[in-house]
Amino acid sequence: MSMPGPFELLLIFLVVLFLFGGKKLPEVGRALGEGIREFKKAMQGKSDSDDEKKTKPKV
Repeated sequence: MSMPGPFELLLIFLVVLFLFGGKKLPEVGRALGEGIREFKKAMQGKSDSDDEKKTKPKV
């Protein structure tokens, strides 16, 4: 299976734009990005508590 060409990508973009609308697209993109970051963290074995230990200074 090959990568979609420019016409197919344009068609996909138009369908997504039609489904979500122009105002929702940034929110959808942000949520997708956060989901990808969380997935990568989970694959690397990192958790939120690991991040907190590194960023919080010991008092």
